[in-house]
Amino acid sequence: TWLEVREIAFSIPAEVQLLRVMSSSFAKKISFKQTLLTDATVPEIVSILEDMPKLVEVEMTDCRLLGTGRWEIQIQANQSQTLRVLTIEKLSIEKFYLFTDLQVVEGLLSLLTKVTVESTKVFLVPCSLSKHLQSLEYLDLSANLLGDQSLEHSACQGGWPSLQTLNLSQNSLSDLEMTGKSLSHLRNLTLLDISQNNFGEMPDVCEWPKNLKYLNLSSTQIPKVTTCIPPTLEVLDISANTLREFGLQLPFLKELYLAKNQLKTLPGAAPIPNLVAMSIRRNKLNSFSKEEFESFKKMELLDASDNNFICSCEFLSFIHHQAGIAQVLVGWPDKYICDSPLAVRGAQVGAVHLSLMECHRSLVVVLICALVFLVILILVVVGYKYHAVWYLRMTWAWLQAKRKPKRAPPKDICYDAFVSYSENDSDWVENVMVRELEQACPPFRLCLHKRDFVPGKWIVDNIIDSIERSHKTLFVLSEHFVQSEWCKYELDFSHFRLFDENNDAAILVLLEPIQSKAIPKRFCKLRKIMNTKTYLEWPLDEEQQ
Repeated sequence: TWLEVREIAFSIPAEVQLLRVMSSSFAKKISFKQTLLTDATVPEIVSILEDMPKLVEVEMTDCRLLGTGRWEIQIQANQSQTLRVLTIEKLSIEKFYLFTDLQVVEGLLSLLTKVTVESTKVFLVPCSLSKHLQSLEYLDLSANLLGDQSLEHSACQGGWPSLQTLNLSQNSLSDLEMTGKSLSHLRNLTLLDISQNNFGEMPDVCEWPKNLKYLNLSSTQIPKVTTCIPPTLEVLDISANTLREFGLQLPFLKELYLAKNQLKTLPGAAPIPNLVAMSIRRNKLNSFSKEEFESFKKMELLDASDNNFICSCEFLSFIHHQAGIAQVLVGWPDKYICDSPLAVRGAQVGAVHLSLMECHRSLVVVLICALVFLVILILVVVGYKYHAVWYLRMTWAWLQAKRKPKRAPPKDICYDAFVSYSENDSDWVENVMVRELEQACPPFRLCLHKRDFVPGKWIVDNIIDSIERSHKTLFVLSEHFVQSEWCKYELDFSHFRLFDENNDAAILVLLEPIQSKAIPKRFCKLRKIMNTKTYLEWPLDEEQQ
């Protein structure tokens, strides 16, 4: 009853002959999956299919067609009297833009009642072909390339006269008014799916088929609904748009789908008096009044889950004891479902235990924010008092130091000493100390930041490299030194690099009397060295200088 032809290449007519036996079979359905067809083999296959006495449905999925529809052999088979359903999904035609208008097969299609051509890059259905589809009731052209102009040509006058269901989702339609007008002559059309197109703004007036009952406009970039929507509808799906309100007069509407919009209130019940079911999931509702709720006289199902409802015992009690609606899906954080039959059988609201977060969400959020702010404030105050920023800088300097070898090779030592001093003490350093040392016999070679730092290089890297390439580090200590930011960096690095290695590379020179208490407490090792090791003091008496 059902034959599936899978992963077979029909490149030449001779390869099709293995299917010839099907001409005498009673199969009702034949499927081609991942099959290769060509212009030379399609006529042969069609001839075999037309001869199958019980064939009702032909299906093609993930197949390839090499050609442009110009059959090498004229199709002259008799029209099948039983074939009713044709399904083509993901048919790959490399040169689809050169494909013919299929006039040679027009006479074979008049009895088809259901046709699906999905994801096949269809950009036009020839008008003459549409007119031959006299018995067609269902047509699915989803995920193709139909535009506004091509749809107008495809749905020409006299085309698809018996069509009841049309799916044009995921195409290239952009003009809603033109789309409705192109289909307005289809008097039997009751269901239309034009979702996932890019319509945008909706015009005020549109022309639609007179008997249209179902319309799907979901995911079409519509910001506002207008009277363009046909008043004859019984089912309207306008989900996944950017609607902020809904107030259309639709007297026959029974089902309304408004999920994934930005509605903050329920639609008014008066314009839609016959509404039976409504989905308003994933909007921005936080509550609705008893009057709004009870105004829907015929409502049987309301799905309002995944909204921003303020959960309260009063609201929950109201939902529990509603009598007009058979089922309400509110969707608390635990996906709570309220059913009125439970209330009729005497379910008590007190049996429902709501957490603090569910009942007082706003209050909990405010308390959490205040607590977080207080913790951050305490951390900032404590960090400032205990020099947290300094410790972070020290950690960074330590990480920089760890990337370098502990001691530079002798060949990389360029200076006898790196001089660390405050800019306010530069007059004494440059004109007295440096002059004496560099003119000594033998002369000492000193590294000064003004003279020897590499231009364009990061200052911290300059400090680290200069200390590492010097035998000694000479610190000229003064009140200005302690207050200097860059002197702190130099002292930071030496604190890790020099003192932690327990060497004697650091030489301290006190330019002016300074108490160890004046040195910040965080330089504990420097304070210890000043208390335990010899350092130099620059005397005020000129004879001792």
